[in-house]
Amino acid sequence: MEQCACVERELDKVLQKFLTYGQHCEQSLEELLCHVGQLRAELASAALQGTPLSATLSLVMSQCCRKIKDTVQKLASDHKDIHSSVSRVGKAIDRNFDSEICGVVSDAVWDSRETQQQILQMAIVEHLYQQGMLSVAEELCQESTLDVDLDFKQPFLELNRILEALHEQDLGPALEWAASHRQRLLELNSSLEFKLHRLHFIRLLAGGPEKQLEAISYARHFQPFARLHQREIQVMMGSLVYLRLGLEKSPYGHLLDSSHWAEICETFTRDACSLLGLSVESPLSVSFASGCVALPVLMNIKAVIEQRQCTGVWSHKDELPIEIELGMKCWYHSVFACPILRQQTSDANPPIKLICGHVISRDALNKLINGGKLKCPYCPMEQNPADGKRIIF
Repeated sequence: MEQCACVERELDKVLQKFLTYGQHCEQSLEELLCHVGQLRAELASAALQGTPLSATLSLVMSQCCRKIKDTVQKLASDHKDIHSSVSRVGKAIDRNFDSEICGVVSDAVWDSRETQQQILQMAIVEHLYQQGMLSVAEELCQESTLDVDLDFKQPFLELNRILEALHEQDLGPALEWAASHRQRLLELNSSLEFKLHRLHFIRLLAGGPEKQLEAISYARHFQPFARLHQREIQVMMGSLVYLRLGLEKSPYGHLLDSSHWAEICETFTRDACSLLGLSVESPLSVSFASGCVALPVLMNIKAVIEQRQCTGVWSHKDELPIEIELGMKCWYHSVFACPILRQQTSDANPPIKLICGHVISRDALNKLINGGKLKCPYCPMEQNPADGKRIIF
């Protein structure tokens, strides 16, 4: 992260210089145009009167020409200085990042080159569809001769259509979709449909007293959700009391907060993806973010391995030479690695919970048995190995 911060600092300097240069350039040109405009008016007036060019006017013209020349030279000099700042960004990138990253990737990854290329192209296409860049995805499919089934595209097309409507504060498509998938959303314990109805009710409240009767009539949509969302419904109905006085200055002013629209977009994306069996984030973006975290660590361990001349430690097959922590955000399923043997448990070597509460793998337990007794490696408790219980995560 320090390397990224270094490059970002250089980039901020360049952006600041661009901003300052643009403002200075605009101000200087406006001053010159104003000055030239005044001089032109004076020359036109002198020409109409038929008087010869006075010495004062000639001096003003020569000063104007000199000022134009000096301004242009100053702007050109400042622009040249920006070029040097831009080049420093490139040097900062070269200095802080190792461009030779092939050493941390196994050559065998590209053995089946055509198959691997298709997998990569499919991941890119899926990412583009998920981001709503439909035309770009279609163009990539044509150029790469990738055949994407319509059934694969359809969920992304539908999600993007509804999200675009939500961004324009149109709740119709989302309400229609939620109603048609009501039963499956209930199975997921989703409150999406209620939140959509609540947001529509709030929009009616924002319309003022003229929308009061329509809002009361629309409140009937809350009936199926009364048991689970009683408190929220009470708050919304209570807000009707302040409708004529102005809801924005009442204790219920928070209902008009614009953040509700961002929240409904997030809720819809999460619940719709869960219902359709899609990930909220595209696999490509997750892989890229994970790679950004893991790559510096892998480059460091590669340098250490080469320095100590122990290249056989890392076989580049299915394992990494060290454990890399990607954070809770990248935890998608329960995985237990034995703290003793540093191996991931499996069906053949499951995790075992000891009487003292510590958990180790079965292979580690068997290796720690001494004279029919087992001493926990984390606390001094002695126990019978047979008392350990298998844990299923």
